[in-house]
Amino acid sequence: MLSFEQILHVIEAAIGELRFEGRPRSLFEPIEYTLAMGGKRIRPALTLMACDLYGGKTGDALKPALGMEVFHNFTLLHDDLMDEADKRRNRPTVHKKWNQNTAILSGDAMLIAAYQLIGETSEPYLKKVLPLFTETALAICGGQQFDMEFESRTDVTEDEYLEMIRLKTAVLFACCLKAGAWIGGASETDADHLYRLGIHVGLAFQLQDDLLDVYGNPQTFGKNLGGDILCDKKTFLLIHALKRANAAQQAMIRQYQSDGKNRFTPEEKIAVITAIYDELEIKSLTLKKIQQYHELAMDDLAQLQAPADGLAVLREVCCRLTVREF
Repeated sequence: MLSFEQILHVIEAAIGELRFEGRPRSLFEPIEYTLAMGGKRIRPALTLMACDLYGGKTGDALKPALGMEVFHNFTLLHDDLMDEADKRRNRPTVHKKWNQNTAILSGDAMLIAAYQLIGETSEPYLKKVLPLFTETALAICGGQQFDMEFESRTDVTEDEYLEMIRLKTAVLFACCLKAGAWIGGASETDADHLYRLGIHVGLAFQLQDDLLDVYGNPQTFGKNLGGDILCDKKTFLLIHALKRANAAQQAMIRQYQSDGKNRFTPEEKIAVITAIYDELEIKSLTLKKIQQYHELAMDDLAQLQAPADGLAVLREVCCRLTVREF
């Protein structure tokens, strides 16, 4: 069984060999720029790990794994545009470095490139992997739409939020694991268990991401802190802050949401909302929810019929994804 670091090395080398040499260059340069930003490469790593777990040839899973990563970066490119984000991984976002139209069109080209790579999945796996990927891609678009619609609502529930992040984040984790398992020769039962594991890890991962947006270290997080607060995103933190807040705290939150852009600086809005989170112990509440999903993922992992050394590697990676540094 390959270690996580060995798998990451394989993926990084393969991404470095990807070429987007079409014309005009102005269409493809933003794609190369986006992929060169780096990132955790979690999704392609999960694809190769699941394949390797069952003794499959990781080379057979490499092209679909790369397709998953290109698709993920496409979603980030468009997500940054919709959120008007200035930074991604400590570098200017594509729409800031170029312009909005370039970000839209180069993002579209990235989506097509992702499908090209997925389409190179060898038979007989392609007939299973491609429909799963297509279903996943549509689900992610649905998650993003929910995320945008929630910004103008004041009554978003925890269940609605969790369904949104399941669609927006967790289904791609699950897709990567299941596709890799199929290519590696796993049973359908184990492939299904890995899909559920991916859902639970993905939910914990996104909850961590929301928490890091408020409490993270900007140098390691790679984005400006407080972006979700400035955009009034209905995160787990905000939903529960509104639920726990007294009348004065609720009024303060509403005031900064309705008039925040006109009356207060971004720094002031972030500081005030974060202080309310602190008063209501929202951080500890979120960490508790993350732990619940981590435990569910460990239950999924315990159901797998796979070599112990491989399961140990997968368990370690799941822990890395659900418990990240602040």
